[in-house]
Amino acid sequence: MVEAVVGIIGGSGVYDLPGLEILREEQIETPWGLPSDKLSFGRIGQTKAVFLPRHGRGHRLTPSGINYRANIDAMKRAGVTDLVSVSACGSFKPELQPGLFVLVDQYVDRTFGRASSFFGNGCVAHVSMAHPVAPRLVERIADAARAENITCVRGGTYICMEGPQFSSYAESLTYKALNYDVIGMTAMPEAKLAREAEISYATIAMVTDFDCWHPEHDAVDVASVIKIVHENADKAARLLARLLTDFPAEHEPCPIGSDRALDTAIMTAPSARDPALLARLDAILKRVSAV
Repeated sequence: MVEAVVGIIGGSGVYDLPGLEILREEQIETPWGLPSDKLSFGRIGQTKAVFLPRHGRGHRLTPSGINYRANIDAMKRAGVTDLVSVSACGSFKPELQPGLFVLVDQYVDRTFGRASSFFGNGCVAHVSMAHPVAPRLVERIADAARAENITCVRGGTYICMEGPQFSSYAESLTYKALNYDVIGMTAMPEAKLAREAEISYATIAMVTDFDCWHPEHDAVDVASVIKIVHENADKAARLLARLLTDFPAEHEPCPIGSDRALDTAIMTAPSARDPALLARLDAILKRVSAV
C-alpha cells in the first residue's frame, strides 16, 4: 500500500490553504535549490496534504523566476503522490467566463527560458506527455466540485506563455484561432517535471479574464485578475477541502502510468550514467533505483 499524500500548489492569489490543519512548516533543500517557500504539512480530515505557494507568500517570484525543479523535487521528497495545481488563467472562449474553473487535459508549451527537465547529459530520459494529466485525479476533483455545487468544465487546452507580460492582441487572436481554451504562465514546465517525478498531476485553471481578444472587455490587468481571484477564494477553498476530505487513503494507481513514467523513459546505459547527476536525481529515481 502506498499512502496518498496530496500536494497543492497555489497560484496567483492562493498563498495558503484554508481549512488545513498545519502540523509543521519546513523549508526543504533540494539539489536544484530552494523551492518557492516553506512547505506546509498538515491534514484536512484524514488526508495528508502538503501546500506550497508557487510565487512565494507575498507573490515575490515571477512566472519565469520560479524554481520549478526545486518545487517538484521538494514535493517528491515530502512524499506527495498526487499534485493539484491551482492556476489563474485567461480564456479564449466566450463560454469560459471569469470565475469559472476549468479542469484542463492538454498543454501547449510556449515557454523558452526555463529548465524543463531533471534529466540531461549523463542521464537522458524521455517521458511521455501525450496525456499530461492523471485522469483519476481529475475525476476526484470533478466529484468534489459536484459535491460542492461548483461548476467545473472538464477538458481543455492550456497554452503556457513565458510572460511576465500579458499577450499582445495579435498573439491573443492567434491562440484563439488555434482553438486553445485558456492561457497562463505557470503550468509548464511544472506538468513535465511532475511527470518525470512520477507524481500524478492535474490543473484547476481559474478563469480570471478574456485575455485581450474580446471586443467587449478591457485588456487584462493585474487588478482585474486579483479581483476575480479574491471573489473565487471561498469557492476554491471549498473545492480543495472537499477533495481532500473525500480523498482515498491509498494512492490509486494511475491508468495512464503517470506514477510509473520512468519505467520506459531512461535511455542512458547504467555504465554511462553520470554519478554527479544521479546524486541530484536521488529523490526522482528512488523507485526505479530500488527495482
